[in-house]
Amino acid sequence: MSKLGGIISALLVSYNTDGSLDEAGTRAIVRYNIDVNKIDGLYVGGSTGENFLIDTETKKRIFEIVADEAKGEVPLIAQVGGINLLESLELARYVKELGAYAAVSAVTPFYYKFSFAEIKEYYRRIVEAAELDLIIYSIPLLTGVNLSLKQFEELFNIPRIIGVKFTAADFYLLERLRGAFPDKLIFFGFDELLLPAVIYKVDGAIGSTYNVDAPLAKQVFAKAQAGDLDGARDAQAKLNNFIDQVLENGLYQTLKESLRLGGVDAALAVRPPMSQLTEAQKERAKEIFASLKADLPN
Repeated sequence: MSKLGGIISALLVSYNTDGSLDEAGTRAIVRYNIDVNKIDGLYVGGSTGENFLIDTETKKRIFEIVADEAKGEVPLIAQVGGINLLESLELARYVKELGAYAAVSAVTPFYYKFSFAEIKEYYRRIVEAAELDLIIYSIPLLTGVNLSLKQFEELFNIPRIIGVKFTAADFYLLERLRGAFPDKLIFFGFDELLLPAVIYKVDGAIGSTYNVDAPLAKQVFAKAQAGDLDGARDAQAKLNNFIDQVLENGLYQTLKESLRLGGVDAALAVRPPMSQLTEAQKERAKEIFASLKADLPN
């Protein structure tokens, strides 16, 4: 198995229209990512998997299904964080028992105004439970938690915390992080800003749209690393054309419909209170997917 890095899909999960887990469909999404997208890894249990809308046993089942279907072909990262630390510890131990995950990840605890001391203890306990390497998931736009350079340093000093999924447009902080911690893994989380992140020498990117547009994202990453900025800008523009349209039509719903159009045999419904696509949105999704297909590298 290759080391962590490159373009990693924040894995979409297929649900039935009643909200239950579509196990066969989720397996099909895993295979699509590995066989068609040639993805460099899978990030399981994040926002893209509608993780914060499902119960503990469903989360465990998803971790198990992905591990079984991926068969060690790509590195796996299990996102176990949330605001229920006891659940996070239970999930961390479960992931460890599966023996198939390269690392765990945990979103900063949100909703309540936790002190940094509480956040630090949260991460320490998850690492202790998992007995695996851990990647911090920092997404201030949704959590309201803005970690400073000094706070990242304190977290990185916890044994087995190896890096961060950095989902923020703060390129000043990103540059400071890269310079201060050259040995830590930095994954960027905003697909639409992949190019500037690669210029700051991130180790990889973890994103929702990579379930569908990974070949373009891999092109951005490779061309930017090679110094072909014109080629990277062209690929990023194509990537962003797709992202713009998806966001306007419904993010997770349109990505799932794109998978269906790409040949994935799955229910591909979203969990309530998210709403399913209307017929008009499905028609628009066909246009969006056709546009993307025309832009994908051969």
